Amino acid sequence: MLRGGAGRPRNTARAAPVAAGTPRRRCTPGANMAARMLRGLRRPLAAAFSQRAAAAAEFRSAYSLDKLYPPQRDREQAHGCSCFSDRLTVSYCRSSGPGGQNVNKVNTKAEVRFHLASADWIPEDVREKMALMHRKKINRAGELIVNSEESRYQMRNLAICLEKIRGLVTEATEKPKVVSKETSQQLIERVERMNRERLRQKRIHSSIKQSRKADFD
Repeated sequence: MLRGGAGRPRNTARAAPVAAGTPRRRCTPGANMAARMLRGLRRPLAAAFSQRAAAAAEFRSAYSLDKLYPPQRDREQAHGCSCFSDRLTVSYCRSSGPGGQNVNKVNTKAEVRFHLASADWIPEDVREKMALMHRKKINRAGELIVNSEESRYQMRNLAICLEKIRGLVTEATEKPKVVSKETSQQLIERVERMNRERLRQKRIHSSIKQSRKADFD
């Protein structure tokens, strides 16, 4: 019989009564001890799993950029090139370096370029010196190109490229040493002394060869 207008028959089924005299199952002492041990281990295991999950979330590979290329703010600010990584154009392509057959499947070679004339994070005099020193690395569009395929890891090659750029800027920033007159005079005398000794050794060697000639007359 339907009630309530829900359109569903009322469930009148009941659980089967337990027969009289049927023994109930009781847990053995060993099962009780195992259950207590599991309950006791539940909290330490949950804490260990949560710590492992937090460590996995914070894990960074040994080849990540912040480990391979740590920021050196003092040196970058001294050279006028702080926080320049976001102003570079980075691309990857197939590598001919180490990696075996893996180089035919993944892009491990890193290439970094930037427009040298508009790189305001480098002082103007340093940019002019870099343009003269590294003319072969600048294309027709005025972009200085640096690439690396030394490693089979993409991030390591990128770190090498960034370190090369930093080295180029550092090299152009360094001022040439001024040689004093006394030092230059000492260098000139040293070169003249070496030349005199070289000519003396040549004369000795020539006289030895002349003494070896036989006289057939």
